[in-house]
Amino acid sequence: MSEDLESALRRRLEAAGYVVTRYVYPPGTFFPAHTHDVDKIDAVVSGTFEIVLEGRRHLLGPGDQVEVPRGAVHTARVVGDVPVVSLDAVRRV
Repeated sequence: MSEDLESALRRRLEAAGYVVTRYVYPPGTFFPAHTHDVDKIDAVVSGTFEIVLEGRRHLLGPGDQVEVPRGAVHTARVVGDVPVVSLDAVRRV
């Protein structure tokens, strides 16, 4: 099932003009406050990912996504004991 979801998410993001990279984050992964110099979308294929974006908490599960604007301060962490499979989509230049 996750392969179908992953393919559907990837197709949708690529059709919207994003370059998509797949990542797997093990339980315990935490990214401290940071920014990016590009507009991006984080989409979750499996697992649970918490992203705190400019003070607002987003709890993402399979099929969920959040837009992370260029320069927006955010943190991210894997929630629970299951790895997160994530699609990282960056706007094509």
